[in-house]
Amino acid sequence: MASLRRLARMCRDLAKQHVDDPDVPAAPDGADGYAKWTQIALILFRVELEKSLRETEDYLNEMPGVLAVFDLDEAPHYSSFCRWEQEYQMRELRRLLRASAEQAGWSGEAAIDASGFQRDQTSYHYRDRANYSFQSMKTTILIDVNSLAIKDVHFTTQKAWDGHIGMQVFRRNAEDLRVLSADANYSWSDLREECRSESTRPLIKHREQTPLQKAHNARMNDDYNQRWMSETGFSQLKQDDG
Repeated sequence: MASLRRLARMCRDLAKQHVDDPDVPAAPDGADGYAKWTQIALILFRVELEKSLRETEDYLNEMPGVLAVFDLDEAPHYSSFCRWEQEYQMRELRRLLRASAEQAGWSGEAAIDASGFQRDQTSYHYRDRANYSFQSMKTTILIDVNSLAIKDVHFTTQKAWDGHIGMQVFRRNAEDLRVLSADANYSWSDLREECRSESTRPLIKHREQTPLQKAHNARMNDDYNQRWMSETGFSQLKQDDG
């Protein structure tokens, strides 16, 4: 419990640093409204707990000591988490991800990978609140291969080439990357050159169409092996999908 209270305090303090009015009560309107810092802190806490929306509500209600850190008597309804996570702009969430990654221990050695999230994998209530009009969402993450901290995410419901998405994600995070690992779907000379120009080592697999490309891939295998950690990150995300 002590470690969870420390985590709660970290999320609370980080959230209060992010808002303009950190001294507003946690729930100034009672159960009908929560302060912005409270919403952000609870979103971060849910992510760190690796719990679904429903599980987070139940989990918090079983831990009055943790609720006290957030100055709450009971947890918000799980649908509130759904609404909050939809309302915050992507730019704000990326900023929070970066801050969270730094606190978790950002090594600068990262992997980029994408996965599809099917509409029927999420709860009916979440889909209804989010007003989904698509069947799947392609999600790309930039993840630290040592700490599993996620530093950036990219979402799209359109067909998009991984190389172009990879370039966008890299440019947003170039100053914090020493190594970028990616599979052959990101094999693009422009992306490799961009990495080198920013002093980032590109561990990007080549499409094996020639003996030389096969040789390049073989040489990087030892350093490339940690890229599988991105798959672990996706596995956690899909387990948490409420």
